[in-house]
Amino acid sequence: MEYLSEKQAKKAIIDIGQRMYMRGFVAANDGNISVRTGENEVWATPTGVSKGYMKKKMLVKVDLDGNLLAGTYKPSSELKMHLRAYQENDAIRSVCHAHPLVCTCYAIAGIPLDVPVLAEAIISLGDVPIAPYAELGSKEVPEVIAPYCHTHHGILLANHGAVTWAQDPYAAYYRLESMEHYARILLITDKLLGKQNLLTKEQIDTLLAMREKFR
Repeated sequence: MEYLSEKQAKKAIIDIGQRMYMRGFVAANDGNISVRTGENEVWATPTGVSKGYMKKKMLVKVDLDGNLLAGTYKPSSELKMHLRAYQENDAIRSVCHAHPLVCTCYAIAGIPLDVPVLAEAIISLGDVPIAPYAELGSKEVPEVIAPYCHTHHGILLANHGAVTWAQDPYAAYYRLESMEHYARILLITDKLLGKQNLLTKEQIDTLLAMREKFR
């Protein structure tokens, strides 16, 4: 699988950061985005900078151990989570982490996104589990996401937010959008309408088979 060029990766990070900010997926300096551009090279967002107002010169390049290779800003402590995803699954080329409002509410409530009501969610996401709570920036954060890097496209972080990954940065970001959209639908159908018509096992199996074509 080819890697994006550094120029492509930096452009995507800036663009996705603006999209996250405009959609309200992050507030202030929240969230982080990374793109793997080589066997041992990752470009990422810096700490302490709004994702809606980043410049390319603010981005940082690190190796898979987190050592700074380029850039004058400091990498986010949460970059450890991204690097663990790349180490766990070589097919992952980009990771997005944010705090979409409804997804984060589910993460705080300890409720996974796993109700089979939406065909598109089953194809693009599957179920979205909740990883155990880990202190921000601690070594436990990478540990809690590791078990999911081969089996899921994204997870909720308990009392924290959401993280998604994919083979390119836009796919990772779109999964974040899909996750928030799915969470909103679950919230409205369950809490406001009070009714959810679940898909049957046969319908789910058909969708899961279709999902293989989109990996």
